[in-house]
Amino acid sequence: MKTLMIVVLLLLTSLTEAEYSRVYLDSHPLKIAQVNGIEIAYRTVGQGEGRPKVVVIMGLGGSNVAWGDTLIKGLADAGNEVLMFDNRDTGASTRFDQWGQPTLWLQLLKRQLNLPVNAPYSLDDMAADAVGLMDVLGYQDGHIIGTSMGGMIAQIVAAKYPQRTRSLISIMSTTGARHLPPPTSLAETRLRDLAEGEAEEDREARIRARGFYPASMPRHLMAVFKVGDRSADVATIQADTLVMHGVDDGLIPPAHGEHTVELIKGSKYVLLEGMGHNLPSAILPNLIANMTSHINRVEAGF
Repeated sequence: MKTLMIVVLLLLTSLTEAEYSRVYLDSHPLKIAQVNGIEIAYRTVGQGEGRPKVVVIMGLGGSNVAWGDTLIKGLADAGNEVLMFDNRDTGASTRFDQWGQPTLWLQLLKRQLNLPVNAPYSLDDMAADAVGLMDVLGYQDGHIIGTSMGGMIAQIVAAKYPQRTRSLISIMSTTGARHLPPPTSLAETRLRDLAEGEAEEDREARIRARGFYPASMPRHLMAVFKVGDRSADVATIQADTLVMHGVDDGLIPPAHGEHTVELIKGSKYVLLEGMGHNLPSAILPNLIANMTSHINRVEAGF
């Protein structure tokens, strides 16, 4: 339970500390598609004939606007068509509130004992949503980009739908291998700072303004726990892969990114100074440059 709360609260703290704008994203209409028996809300940015298709997948509790303007505009300005969407259970996509909330201490104990956890869906279902949305929009394939939990979903897409994966970019994510390190002591310190700081309602208001849905986070965590260690699947990925991680990531330490690179043959690893488990404004130009360079190289056939 303690580790679980560190995961959720450290994520919220990191996000509220970064600069953020969504004006550009909100200028693009939000649409609804029927996918796998549910509704998935999505936007497309930078549409154009012949432009490389890029599919971005947000992390825990995050809707499409959680990416913020700078990163998405940077990808579009580089000549890409960007598809962004609300994962199931967030934003305007079908919510699972009627399922209720998991008993976190019990599900965490079951996970530690290698027992199945209770969850209304898994990361496999969320990966199928991404591919199903690509089907609806006529995307033959795409450069699949995911951050944190979204990186886990992107890895599943690359492993299970290789024909739909033009390349993979996994950001501050993990294979879920049990030998990898837990959140650091720094994470615990930040958790204590958070507990002694601003009021809960103020923090939640800021999180919601950034496009995050706290009520979805426990169910998303169960989706992560349900699939467990994905190392065997990750090792089958054949797509050109870029893995990026922050040096200061206390939530998912850099060893998780290193393990991903070890498993995916020929993948490239970029470790970024000044980045924790967040997408800070100062690091966005470097992130965008690495992503666009990777996409351009794949498109050029190098």
